[in-house]
Amino acid sequence: MQAIVCKAWGPPEDLVLESVVLPALQPGQVRIRVRAAGVNFPDVLIVQKKYQQQPALPFTPGNEVAGEVIEVASDVVHLRPGDAVVSFCNLGGFAEEVIAPADATHAMAPGLSFETAAAFTLTYGTSWHALCDRAALKAGETVLVLGASGGVGLAAIEIARAVGARVIAAASSADKLALCREHGADALINYEEEDLREAIKRHTNGRGPDVVFDPVGGKYAEPAFRSIAWRGRYLVVGFANGQIPAVPWNLALLKSASLVGVFWGEFVRREPLAHEAGMASLLGWLSEGRLRPHVSRTYTLAETAQALIDLRDRRATGKLVIVP
Repeated sequence: MQAIVCKAWGPPEDLVLESVVLPALQPGQVRIRVRAAGVNFPDVLIVQKKYQQQPALPFTPGNEVAGEVIEVASDVVHLRPGDAVVSFCNLGGFAEEVIAPADATHAMAPGLSFETAAAFTLTYGTSWHALCDRAALKAGETVLVLGASGGVGLAAIEIARAVGARVIAAASSADKLALCREHGADALINYEEEDLREAIKRHTNGRGPDVVFDPVGGKYAEPAFRSIAWRGRYLVVGFANGQIPAVPWNLALLKSASLVGVFWGEFVRREPLAHEAGMASLLGWLSEGRLRPHVSRTYTLAETAQALIDLRDRRATGKLVIVP
């Protein structure tokens, strides 16, 4: 079968497409025919050895797939060949087939396309874990979403709205902000054209947001944290900007604010029951039409490197999906 292979640490441009033979199944595993694979920012980092996880070379990146079960290990009882599934496979997703943990593989929700299913699990799971679990977001509170037009950003907008919160979306262009408005944002900030702190004051009557959702990092982190409300929660989701900010700790003291880490993959591993409860909530909102995953572009398997480049260079909105 064909797969994308990372043979040496480096930029996405160095990835190659070649024939790969998968090993035999081990206990607790399933083999999946990949119909769609979600592209996520950790995929950009992991091939450059910039992510928390550093697999042995060579390896196939891609951690989120939707497809059909081909084979199950003898101890797997909740899945069978032919089932349409979604899986958080950790590695190996950018391929025609993948071996995935059975306990991270679940039946697809009825009515979903493979592309939509592959765009759902990580982005919406991350945003639910951040807002509902880590920040304990409540109805009536205000959320500022940085990098709001990306996959987790749009998911955060929709989830916050489903909870009953007010959402301020911040992004770098009018087109991106228009997309945020379509997905439910109440107020918009173009942080390339206006002062972020002044805009936050204007949209919160000087009070500041109760929660800041930050998957970007970089230069906007400090002004956003300086603007947070009393007892606010600042969610550290990721560093798509490529820069890990150094925020003065006295800012937390002055507002009695919390700096809250969000590591969804580890949450899934350590707290599977809490993760399942979150996914149940998300699937309920999805069936009610409150969540609308946005796949902005699909790529062939041979175009995987280009998908990662587009995500790295901030040319993407919503979610990018590989369709082998």
